This record gives sequence, structure tokens and C-alpha cells, in this order.
Amino acid sequence: MSDIAENLKSILKRKGISQKELAEMTDISTSTISDYITAKRLMAPSITQSIAEALKVDASEISPLLESVDASISENINLPIVGKISCGSGIVAFEYIDGYESTPRSWLNGGDYFYLKAKGNSMTGARIHEGDLLLIRKQDEVEDGEIAAVLINEEAVLKKVYKQNDSIVLNSMNSDYAPIVCKLDENIRIIGKLKKVVITF
Repeated sequence: MSDIAENLKSILKRKGISQKELAEMTDISTSTISDYITAKRLMAPSITQSIAEALKVDASEISPLLESVDASISENINLPIVGKISCGSGIVAFEYIDGYESTPRSWLNGGDYFYLKAKGNSMTGARIHEGDLLLIRKQDEVEDGEIAAVLINEEAVLKKVYKQNDSIVLNSMNSDYAPIVCKLDENIRIIGKLKKVVITF
């Protein structure tokens, strides 16, 4: 087991926090937390920092390679506005960055975040309009009825997601658009959950 995994396990034990509780505190799935603790998956520095903030410890306590970061130094963080997303070899990657948006840290609660720009009028029922900035938390699963960014043939769309056996139903929030029923495969993947809409004028 790696030092990072051992350190995280030790901190949870010291604070009396279960893996499930940590998952709820950070919006990271319980299975992913388990993978971190058993060293089956490596933690990115941003994830380490998010977990440290949730546990109210210095990131260096989890990973000695990371310097202690005082979040109060800056109340905002610049997040990328993604223009194109690809999914080659099963790995989601940002191909084009259209710029960066200064974002309050208070909007973020563990995990990795990015922005997409809303296109079209299929989600107007959720008060999402063309050009609005969509704050997305990167994750590959969402609960039924949640709004998510879904990659379809390398085009990111925003839809309300429902699971149906081995398929998913993608609903627009505009009656002019019919639901899309599709199977999850290498060409269709959930890439993140909508956390906030920044309205543009």
C-alpha cells in the first residue's frame, strides 16, 4: 500500500470518518474512495487537495509531496471553458480550451470542475439558454433525474439523465425535443454533473 493510501486511511481512523461519509463530504463515489485507500487508484493533486479540505487537514498530511495550501489566499480559482472534448481510448480529454472563468471556491466541493457553453434551446425549461456557462463537476455517474453533460460521438450535450436497464434516456427540458434513448458505450459517456449555471447577457 502506498504512503498516500496509508496516510488517508490513518486520518479517517483518527477522525472517526467512514469511507461512505468521506464520499458524501466530497461528492466522490464510495468505490473510488475505496480505490484510493487500497491504492488501486492514484489521487490527482486536485483530488488530494479537495479531500484534505473536506477533512480539514493540510494536503501534505495525505501526500507529503504537496505543500500546504491556504485556501484563504485566493477566494477564486480559474477554471477552463472547454470548447471540445474527446474520448479516445476511453479517456476523457479536453482538446480545446476557449478561455478561463474566475470561479468562487465556495461553489466547489471536491473533484475536478470545468465549464461548457450552452448551445441551442433544448434546455430552456431549466432556464439554460444559448451562451450560458455551465459549471460541470467531472464524474461518470449521476442519479436519475439529474442534469449531466453527456458525450455523444465526441459532442458534449446537456440533458436530464434517466437509467433504463442497460440504456439511458436523455431528456431535454423543451417539449420540442424528443427523448434520446441510447446504450452506454465507447461513443456515449456521462462526463459530468451540472452544478451551476452562470447566466450571460
